[in-house]
Amino acid sequence: MDLGRYLEEFRYTGESGRGPETRTDYLEIGGGLIPRYTNEFWTSGQRKASSLQEISYRACFKPQLPRFFIDLLTRRDDWVYDPFSGRGTTVLEAGLMGRRVIANDINPLSRILTAPRFFVPPYGDVAARLGEIPASRPRDQDPDLSMFYHPDTMAEIRYLRDYLHTRSVNGEDDRVDGWIRMVATNRLTGHSPGFFSVYTLPPNQAASREGQRRINIRRGQSPGYRNTREIILKKTRSLTKEITPETVKVLERIGDSAEFFCSDSRNTPGIPDDSVRLTVTSPPFLDVVQYTKDNWLRCWFNGIDPEQIEKKITITRSLSEWCSVMGATFGELYRITAPGGHVAFEVGEVRNRTLRLDETIVPLGSRAGFSCRGIMVNEQPFTKTSHIWGIGNNSRGTNTNRIVLFSKG
Repeated sequence: MDLGRYLEEFRYTGESGRGPETRTDYLEIGGGLIPRYTNEFWTSGQRKASSLQEISYRACFKPQLPRFFIDLLTRRDDWVYDPFSGRGTTVLEAGLMGRRVIANDINPLSRILTAPRFFVPPYGDVAARLGEIPASRPRDQDPDLSMFYHPDTMAEIRYLRDYLHTRSVNGEDDRVDGWIRMVATNRLTGHSPGFFSVYTLPPNQAASREGQRRINIRRGQSPGYRNTREIILKKTRSLTKEITPETVKVLERIGDSAEFFCSDSRNTPGIPDDSVRLTVTSPPFLDVVQYTKDNWLRCWFNGIDPEQIEKKITITRSLSEWCSVMGATFGELYRITAPGGHVAFEVGEVRNRTLRLDETIVPLGSRAGFSCRGIMVNEQPFTKTSHIWGIGNNSRGTNTNRIVLFSKG
């Protein structure tokens, strides 16, 4: 395929009809001219993907982004990889399309949120398992979470937490437990009655306890009772509302061969040389997102020490530090990418558009041995997500997708 020509001639056909032609210009980077393709390459709709993708995680991209590249650059049973997997958007989308997958993220929450969705249990099995959870009050009453939860809701959360922990320690946990853990982790806090908590920050960004107290005072609110079992079952129905028996079989087949690593992106010895056909990823943002702080409640529920995660997660404060980490990551990506394979590396704009990481990424990938095929800029209308982040349309952060495309060989 002539990838450049395809992107130049691309015209998105959506609800509003056939879109405009791609605007192509060239940037001088590292002594060479790099084409930049600007268009709406995929839909701006927030909920135009599989219902199974509706799991919140900070700084995740839309499923349509990886689907574009998976459809264009891979075939059935090719290996698709994401070294910064987060909620698993890339690998789940690849699985839905019948590709084999490898996910990696140094935060163990990633696997908790991703792996269970490859093994979708029957609704009745989830309901029956929730009914088995004992109703004896757990011994551990720390930490104080009364600013988030009604006492009866808090008791139910502790029942569930202890039950899942005991099952795991005893080696008795199964796919139904994994599903319940995943859904409960996603429902811990949010700003609607569909979450366990009183109104708080969006579910991908947990408030601190003191921060939640301030929210409660400002809003004049106190936590009301939320039935956790009903919420888990309702979210189960929502996640699976579009999932057919055929899709369940496809995902289970892919899940049986899937790899879920918890490694540094610069060192993934479990992935063979020359094995990955496509990588689609978005790395940790430069000095923007505090992943561990945002996930402290999710860590507590799953028995994860956030301080240990903090020591491992790469949150870089300077451009040179960020480039050092990404350069080493590209070296590892080159090792595992198959000849003729591709890497789609998505970055946002930070620091009020004064720093464009896409242009910074080009020489890093080139030094590792890749050929840069161009930069894609996906322009989209203003979205709710971008408003929550406090950014304007096509300006900084996540609202403007900038993807640097590389190939090997």
